[in-house]
Amino acid sequence: MIDADGYRLNVGIVLCNQDGRVFWARRVGMRSWQFPQGGIKLNEAPEAAMYRELYEEVGLRRQDVQLIGRTRDWLRYELPERYIRKHSFPLCIGQKQLWYILRLSSEESRIRLDCSERPEFDAWCWVDYWYPVSDVVYFKRQVYRQALTELGNYLTPKTVSTCPPDSSAAGRKT
Repeated sequence: MIDADGYRLNVGIVLCNQDGRVFWARRVGMRSWQFPQGGIKLNEAPEAAMYRELYEEVGLRRQDVQLIGRTRDWLRYELPERYIRKHSFPLCIGQKQLWYILRLSSEESRIRLDCSERPEFDAWCWVDYWYPVSDVVYFKRQVYRQALTELGNYLTPKTVSTCPPDSSAAGRKT
């Protein structure tokens, strides 16, 4: 669903484990990694879209996670000019996202990447909380920083520092 300003309505999901590390997934057939995310369908509530996307992309159901929090407002990013499909209608210039933070409450073995007809991801790992800010595609970095900054307030201070590191080497994938 694309709003009147050209933004596709979307949900983003930060899934963390008991250690405060976050789920980081590689897009099928690509070298790029990202958090699970997906579009909100017409007449679908954002939270319902989040649980639908969680199952389709990660194989987890509501009972496998604990909902910790959500961003207060929509976060937006614009697509670089070369990614805008100029001949589509309605024209999509970027994404408008509500971000959710969840804690895995079931066994890690419940994670599956093959629960939809066209899987989004082909690999995943746990990474340090701030690692995604430096590893995601450049045009999503500011939104990731905003989302993680706000959502980090829901976690304990021991689990996550309050601001992202300046070094892109911090929090490497494991």
